Amino acid sequence: MRFFRKETIQEKQELPTSEIGQFRRSVIDAGMPPEVEQATLKEIERIAKMPAGSAEHTIGINYIDYLTHLPWNRTSEDRLDLKTARQVLDSEHDGLPEIKNRVMEHLAVRILQSERRPTILVVDDEKITRKNLKHVLTRAGYQVATAGDGLEAIDRLKDQAFDVIITDLKMEQADGMQVLETAKRKNPDTEVIIITGYATVPAAVSAMQKGSYHFLAKPLRLDEIRTTVKNALHRKLTRLDNRGPVLCFVGPPGTGKTSLGVSIARSMQRRFVRISLAGMKDEAQLRGHRRSYVGALPGRIIQEIRRSETSNPVFMLDELDKISQDFKGDPAAALLEVLDPQQNNRFMDHYLDLPFDLSKVMFIATANTVDAIPEALLDRLEVIELSGYTEQEKIRIAFNHLIPREIDANGLEDRSIVFSRAAVVRIIREYTREAGLRGLQRQIASLCRKIALDQVDHQTGADPLAVTDELVAEFLGPRRFAFEVTQAKDRIGVATGLAWTRTGGEIVFIETTKMRGSNQLTLTGSLGTVMKESAQAAMSYIRSHVDAFAIPESFFERHDIHIHIPAGAIPKDGTSAGVAIAVALLSMITGRPCRREVAMTGELTLTGRILPVGGVKEKLMAAHRAGVRTVVLPEKNVVDLQEIADEIKQSLDIVPIDDLSQAIDRVLAAVS
Repeated sequence: MRFFRKETIQEKQELPTSEIGQFRRSVIDAGMPPEVEQATLKEIERIAKMPAGSAEHTIGINYIDYLTHLPWNRTSEDRLDLKTARQVLDSEHDGLPEIKNRVMEHLAVRILQSERRPTILVVDDEKITRKNLKHVLTRAGYQVATAGDGLEAIDRLKDQAFDVIITDLKMEQADGMQVLETAKRKNPDTEVIIITGYATVPAAVSAMQKGSYHFLAKPLRLDEIRTTVKNALHRKLTRLDNRGPVLCFVGPPGTGKTSLGVSIARSMQRRFVRISLAGMKDEAQLRGHRRSYVGALPGRIIQEIRRSETSNPVFMLDELDKISQDFKGDPAAALLEVLDPQQNNRFMDHYLDLPFDLSKVMFIATANTVDAIPEALLDRLEVIELSGYTEQEKIRIAFNHLIPREIDANGLEDRSIVFSRAAVVRIIREYTREAGLRGLQRQIASLCRKIALDQVDHQTGADPLAVTDELVAEFLGPRRFAFEVTQAKDRIGVATGLAWTRTGGEIVFIETTKMRGSNQLTLTGSLGTVMKESAQAAMSYIRSHVDAFAIPESFFERHDIHIHIPAGAIPKDGTSAGVAIAVALLSMITGRPCRREVAMTGELTLTGRILPVGGVKEKLMAAHRAGVRTVVLPEKNVVDLQEIADEIKQSLDIVPIDDLSQAIDRVLAAVS
């Protein structure tokens, strides 16, 4: 049963001017849902009976003050303009077409929903009544259909759904109650308004119990019917329209996940709020504490909603993969309710102890990896991956965003400072090694500060300055990174592999050597259990195919083998190094050097089959950054190449394989 409270001008004037009266006035003005308003007014009555100096009175006053300042019905209007929204996103972020298209899809859905005309069915056996209601409601912008009796209405409901049904109660053959029951059985969201010239209290109660939205008595007042229909549609459309997506941006640090949330909020003209979940252990930080505790406060969700002053902000949950738990509760469990569109329309904060509607909020989560996110929580997220930026994208972003921003931040906006393309390329290649942009921004900022110091010291502000690659080396010092692949020689027993890490793709080198011994295998380099098993599988495959590789029968009986992956202080694990380990072993045993410009990834089975691996996009970007020319990857990973930028695919010769024998001649050079 729904209750709508309409206070009269006289009632407003009769409210007392005391503190309690002001609270009652605030509750009425807050636009709370009916059940919340009734509970709040009841709490005010309870507080009014307490001594003013008591601690419980103060706690109650603070509680009522918090309730009345929440944005129960205050929302910001979405800017439903695709062209303007795309301009905002493009002006602040280069590339990232998948994310931008997802935001455009969300706005397009909202535009279509806003343009949709609600449908209404008018059922009445009086022709004049049907005609008048259709005329009034059509002029109000609704699509209106009519039925002359209950049976005709029931037949129409078999083929068509309506948002609102206005039906007479007393009709021949089938009355309004039967229409109501049929409509609710077919679609419980359909709102039914019953009108009758024989209104009685028992009939009204019966209709409400069966799900009727309202019960109106004839003769009808046009203003009343228009208002009732509008209220019925408002509840229905609010319930259906505002369940937005729960996006989760996953990618290495520095790829712009947080700034994307800000841009999305600007493109939609919504408020933006953000909370960091990193290290959060206590569930009460999200749900709040009950008022029985001293100093109790709402959780961070409700706090940020109140600060935003709207009930539909863009709400960013940052570092979702770094959430933790202890004996105080699991914060991830609270997020299950927050992020579930089927539950968050009645989110219960422990402090409020009243339902708050979060369905209008557009939640966006960020994470470096999905591995640490609980499966039940991940199921509620729409994961969009940001794999990092290519060199060309970094150059474009540097000129369009980073350099102008740092020139302005370091007081050089009035100076003639011009960066050359060669200077930016040198910074990217020799002073940064990352998937994101944070290191590049730091290096550009450092360079701008040194330029500012030089100009102040030598009073050369009026002279134009061209930032060349030589000036970069002078100001930033010796290079920090080099192209390990292109600057290294082919070596026996050393293969180039591709690995995935939380910070993006990486190049790894697998080194193997032999020594006199008795068939012992040594594995070093801080390897995990899975990688050790991959090495053992590769060794077993080679030993079982000595004839195919022309390996002497007595080789393994007279030698020990050592496999090492440098950077031993960094833990390494995974199955994708199986191919590279096998090729490195064959290179060491047969004396054929590994081509250093060829990198490999793939899981090797005991029968020589190559299984698909993950992180292909990140691995190919790492190969591109390191100067690799050829990449060997599993045949079943070819479908992943659709997500790879053309710039990367054109710079790499990608060789798909499904058996280890197909990789040997591509990776191993002939014996000189």
